[in-house]
Amino acid sequence: MWWDSSLFNWVILPLLIFMARVIDVSLGTIRIIFLTHGRRKLTSVLSFIEILVWLMAIRQIFSNLNNPLCYLAYAGGFATGSYIGMFIEHKLALGLRVIRIITHFEATGLIRSLREEGYGVTVIDGMGNTGLVKVIFTVIKRVNIPKVTGMIERFNPKAFYSIEDVRTASEGVFPNQSTTFLKFIKFGGLKR
Repeated sequence: MWWDSSLFNWVILPLLIFMARVIDVSLGTIRIIFLTHGRRKLTSVLSFIEILVWLMAIRQIFSNLNNPLCYLAYAGGFATGSYIGMFIEHKLALGLRVIRIITHFEATGLIRSLREEGYGVTVIDGMGNTGLVKVIFTVIKRVNIPKVTGMIERFNPKAFYSIEDVRTASEGVFPNQSTTFLKFIKFGGLKR
């Protein structure tokens, strides 16, 4: 039989194990992302597929304990799957972030520009170590981070800013909400 051949045992089987690990680890990364965003149904489906693929891979490992290439394929697939999972997570860019901007300089242009783009902006006068400051808060979709940080750099390149995760938000102002984002809000991503 073809699956008893040396080619299968030393090349094809390790490649299949490698691919199975890439798939199941990538799915695991995506599953965790959806879990943290409250996407229960999708998380359950991904969990089922992930563990099914893992079981098939681990079965082949235990069936071929004398083949060190299977071990290497298993470990290499895990590492590659982690990388691919992080790449997919970066491209999905789900969730919200709060950007806190602290500036000593006039911030009217930045504030106006953020509001013109449809972002909700809260401004507070504050006192820093070196004097009066403006503290500007805005909650944005993660996918918009480069756009907003670019605006900060353009209007006030010396501003201090930090970006943090937002677990839940209520009654926010967001530019150009797509129907996908609204579904995300409705089904557990955010409480409205």
